[in-house]
Amino acid sequence: MWRLNKVRHKAGRLGGSLEELKLKKREHEKALRQARRDRQLVSKRLLLNEDEDQPEVNMDTSSGEQDVVSLFHTLQHSGPEREAHLKALSKALRGPTAQLTFIKQENSMHLLVGLLTGSNASCRLQAVRCLHELSHSSHANVAPACLPATPYLLTYLSGQSTKFTELCLYTLGNLCPESDAVKEKLLAQGIIPALASCIENQRHNLAVVEAVGFTLSQLLQAKDAAAKIIPCVLASSLPSHLLSVLTPDPKFGLAPAIECAWCLHYLTCSMEDNRVLLAQGALLKCSSLLVSLGAAVAEGNKEEGMELLICPLLRCMGNLLSSCPVETLSTEVGDVHVVVALCALLQAYLQSQPALARESAWVLNNLTAHSSALCSALLTLNLVPGLIQLLPFSQGINTMILRVLANIAHKKEEFCVQLTHLGLLSALCATLKMADQEMVTLSMDVLFMLVVSGPQVAEEFVKQGGLLLLEASQYNSEGEIRRRATYLLEHHLVSYSSYCSVDNTPCS
Repeated sequence: MWRLNKVRHKAGRLGGSLEELKLKKREHEKALRQARRDRQLVSKRLLLNEDEDQPEVNMDTSSGEQDVVSLFHTLQHSGPEREAHLKALSKALRGPTAQLTFIKQENSMHLLVGLLTGSNASCRLQAVRCLHELSHSSHANVAPACLPATPYLLTYLSGQSTKFTELCLYTLGNLCPESDAVKEKLLAQGIIPALASCIENQRHNLAVVEAVGFTLSQLLQAKDAAAKIIPCVLASSLPSHLLSVLTPDPKFGLAPAIECAWCLHYLTCSMEDNRVLLAQGALLKCSSLLVSLGAAVAEGNKEEGMELLICPLLRCMGNLLSSCPVETLSTEVGDVHVVVALCALLQAYLQSQPALARESAWVLNNLTAHSSALCSALLTLNLVPGLIQLLPFSQGINTMILRVLANIAHKKEEFCVQLTHLGLLSALCATLKMADQEMVTLSMDVLFMLVVSGPQVAEEFVKQGGLLLLEASQYNSEGEIRRRATYLLEHHLVSYSSYCSVDNTPCS
């Protein structure tokens, strides 16, 4: 199964009016999710403070530091304006130097923790906003300074308001990837069971579910996740809840499903054996959802952000298929029309998102590798001609398509005859001329299966000028290609040499 490189990235600051800030936040988060199509991505999220008229205050460095120091000393004394001072502090903590200045103040985190755990609900909310701003810092020293607050953030996941819970979750999610020490501490404090309990209790609150998905995805991208984190996740109720969220809510949108799909992707790509997820119906869930999404895309319905859900679903399915026992494949996959959906996705994103098209072809390859029924479905549903037309495409799409066609040819001689009638031989004449060595090697493998299926296929190949192509391949710089070409000529096409010398003409 494929493994993806991890790229660490932190979101930049946002500014402008409230509406502009909201727009930029949506665009930025879309860009973050967009990047996940081709690589795993560790990112930080900054929640909007919706009650601000001017969310971003442009201040110079010295002013920001002075404000933080002044507000810190003011907050050490109780008073009726404490909430207002906390709000001002959260604004001031948006400056990177101000963040460092704050954590250097003696007992600064002790002050925030005291306010976070106090009896005043408004002050608790503003205190967690301050911690949220700190968690978004790019400085390595800030996250460890926030550790005294994390047990309380975890505790508060079981109650409070939606906004408060969201802030706690995104703050924890921002802190997770910052350092091994922070991650180890959070694991020891029980972040996995806390997330499981939170998503179970708030499963109808999709804003919180989305935040849980974000925080969990941050944990699952750790280098040692397979050894230290994933076993705990699989032993919890989290996988079943993640699967239940995959179907998007038409009113809320795709975001929760996208976050949970990426969590499942990180789970499946980090393990060699995905039987635990298979036992919970993960493959059938992904397959069914892709059938629905493929049908929508085929009808021209490309909702904004849909590809950001399709991508992790494809990766989940491809990885799960690698662990699925052959004897239960048809039951696990369900509807054979999943091949229709995959072909629709392949065609729909071929030009605009070739990486996504390649993912679709990869899953199609994994599906057909061990299933005669799905290979038969590609033929009976007349999907093969469309696949053959994609062989000229590059970017890894054509090699994956050729593997799918090889899977079909390998299953039955009858399938080889059908592939020949559908024009595969003439397509192979073109791919045998390609500079791509992998394509030429794969083409010879497919050609071998077609030729040995019956004399009619071999004769048709000769008629199309195939012998000259194989003879030319005997002089290829790649030894494996030379050996394949020689074997075909000497063992399966030698009787046609006179045919070639009389009226054979090379393919154009």
